[in-house]
Amino acid sequence: MRILAIVSLCLAVLGLAGCGSKFRSYNGPEVTQLLVKKSERKMYLLHGNEVLKEYKIALGGNPVGPKQIEGDSKTPEGFYRIDRRNPNSAYHLSLGISYPNDQDRANARVLDKSPGGDIFIHGRAKANRGRGKDWTAGCIAVKDGQMEKVYSMVKVGTPIYIAP
Repeated sequence: MRILAIVSLCLAVLGLAGCGSKFRSYNGPEVTQLLVKKSERKMYLLHGNEVLKEYKIALGGNPVGPKQIEGDSKTPEGFYRIDRRNPNSAYHLSLGISYPNDQDRANARVLDKSPGGDIFIHGRAKANRGRGKDWTAGCIAVKDGQMEKVYSMVKVGTPIYIAP
C-alpha cells in the first residue's frame, strides 16, 4: 500500500510540473496565415478565411507608418513569413518575421540607411507589463499566455500580412 501511495504522489507531482510549462500543444486546424491590422491593434490567426484566434497587440513605440530604417520604432507593413522560432526569447517566446524583404532593403538603401531587422511576434515578459499600448522597438507583442498559444499554433513558413 505504501508503494502505491508513493507512486501516486510521484505521478501527481509530475503532472503538476507539466502545468507550468510555457510549451503548449495544439491539434486544431492549421494556421494558414496571420493578419495584423495595426490601426485596430489586432492580430488574427486564420485557417483560410476562418478566424481561429484574435488577439489585442502592442506595436512599436512609433506605430503610424511602415518601418523604414533601423531604430525608427515602427512595425513593418507588408507581406512576410514566419521564419524562425525562439523558445529562449527575452520576451517569453517569440516567432521571427522575415523583415526586411527585398523592397524594404531597397527603400532603406535610397535613404542610405540600414532597414534594421529582428522583428518578432513575442510575449511581454514580466519586465514589460504595464508599459502602455505601444512599447516595442517595432515588434508585435501579446500577453505571455497568449504567446504560448500562438507559438503552439503557428509554424515556420506561415505567411503574415501586416496592414496599416
